[in-house]
Amino acid sequence: MFENIKSEIIKFGHFAGLKGLTSGLSGNISCRQGDNIVITSTGTANGYLGNEDFSIIDFDGNLVEGSKKASSEKFLHIEYYNQRPEINSVFHVHPPYLTALAASGTALEDDILPEIVFHFGKIPLADYALPGSKELVVNTSKFFKEFDVVLMANHGVIVAGKNIKDAYLKLELCESYAKTLTFAKLFGGAKILSQENVKEIYTLKEGINSGNNIRK
Repeated sequence: MFENIKSEIIKFGHFAGLKGLTSGLSGNISCRQGDNIVITSTGTANGYLGNEDFSIIDFDGNLVEGSKKASSEKFLHIEYYNQRPEINSVFHVHPPYLTALAASGTALEDDILPEIVFHFGKIPLADYALPGSKELVVNTSKFFKEFDVVLMANHGVIVAGKNIKDAYLKLELCESYAKTLTFAKLFGGAKILSQENVKEIYTLKEGINSGNNIRK
């Protein structure tokens, strides 16, 4: 029943490993499947997953299938799914550039790249709490209703998508953005788009979402 989802998580976990978006035994990935969640087990490496590296849990966090303990941060995933019915996959990982920004206490609130403004608007920063704790869920989940990507202070990032490919591509795009900002500092810092520029981007987005064929 869950084999296809496991295969997808293995595939995109491998992609994330190849891209340097997840390392060692850190981070966790999940997908919603009906009344259950397929999530990586504690102590597994996202870039090197096998069929045995998963736990099937319900929305109370109880293990319903599998012999391994689910990730200690399972309640972060559960909360995203509870708040957002359209979300079906979540990555919580520690990619170096996004994590560097999170460690420095930097929320991504400036309008710099059109693609980021278009897809995400802002990328907020949640306050630090001990990994796996209830406080971490409280601090981070306050952003879930409005944002698909949330930085976690001194920790990493959590990304949600309508499916696993969507979540992965968001993660890849945001890490590239964080890398761009880091290198932009070498050249005096990134320049912020004007309010008129931002307005044009949102007008374009509204047109696309409404089905209008807008050409620039």
